Amino acid sequence: MAYVEPSEFATKLVDSGEQKVYMSTKDTIIRAYMAGAILALSAVFAITVATQTGSPLLGALLFPVGFIMLYLMKFDLLTGVFTLVPLAWIDKRPGVTIGQVLRNWGLVALGNFLGAFTVAVMMAFIFTYGFNTDGGAIATKVAGIGEARTLGYAAHGGDGWLTVFIRAMLCNWMVSMGVVGAMISTSVSGKWLAMWMPVMLFFFMGFEHSIVNMFLFPFSLIMGGNFTIADYLLWNELPVALGNLAGGLVFVGLPIYYTHAKTSVKRNLNKS
Repeated sequence: MAYVEPSEFATKLVDSGEQKVYMSTKDTIIRAYMAGAILALSAVFAITVATQTGSPLLGALLFPVGFIMLYLMKFDLLTGVFTLVPLAWIDKRPGVTIGQVLRNWGLVALGNFLGAFTVAVMMAFIFTYGFNTDGGAIATKVAGIGEARTLGYAAHGGDGWLTVFIRAMLCNWMVSMGVVGAMISTSVSGKWLAMWMPVMLFFFMGFEHSIVNMFLFPFSLIMGGNFTIADYLLWNELPVALGNLAGGLVFVGLPIYYTHAKTSVKRNLNKS
């Protein structure tokens, strides 16, 4: 499947981050919108499969299809740009500033939210036949998830906030491994296999993904979840976004950059 050595694709990670910094506002938002929408569709697909079959593992096995599709179409998730874009600044690429990094993150977050929210409204309409029924088992399941991942964390105070932060770190450690893993092959089959494995792991383990949650929590609120927007932002989206940033950059972007793109010469300790 045409394996590519890390030393070869490490520079491509930095190049990719630089390209995203200089992408136009229009293209950045459109690509982020499509990424958020596709990931939301794959999330509701996985939840539906898990609910109807009673097998969370089967849902996790199928969830990565959305991630694979959006990556192959070169659409952007906030979790991915958290990992890639800072590398262009760290590498001192000409003209790349912290302000441009933050601009990219802001635009991608906006596009992801709009795409995810669009799907949340569409799926809520479908499940309730135009908001005329209660939505059935899926609505009950999603409402429960929303409550557990806001009020459930809030019940533990600071420890709950730290728990969701760590779950978010672990999530983007795996998701970013999928982003980077797609670069280890030049074939489509090799790319999707490398992406599928870590993304399946994060979904089955219940780790926290900021873009999945941009769909999940609005959908949960529409479906009758007993929590507020403030609960969602304070006890989920904020710590999740920060955890995703830390996990992707600290555990994936920086280690690959410093050991493959910026390798060090081994010291010769033998003296003649």
